[in-house]
Amino acid sequence: MGKQMTEMLKGTLEGIVLAILSGRPAYGYEITAWLRDQGFSDIAEGTVYALLVRIERRGLVDVEKVPSDKGPPRKVYSLNAQGQEYLEEFWGTWSFLAERLEQLRKAGR
Repeated sequence: MGKQMTEMLKGTLEGIVLAILSGRPAYGYEITAWLRDQGFSDIAEGTVYALLVRIERRGLVDVEKVPSDKGPPRKVYSLNAQGQEYLEEFWGTWSFLAERLEQLRKAGR
């Protein structure tokens, strides 16, 4: 992934993770694996875990500790009502920006 892609992803990763959690609860490694499966191969696991801590502190997700066969309990994150509101705002902002960028791209032809 190039530097430009990395910088753009930093600004949208929070919304992407919330969108993943809007589909179903998940733990950090699951989210990282899904992102990698979708082509975001350069995302470090630590980046996702740091983001999960931030969105938990901001009250956008609920956390449940679930026993694991492979070690300590896993923190499973699920989107709560406040997180859903934030996600809806994210999608509105995304749509606005995508439309304006497409207009600029077409105007440059």
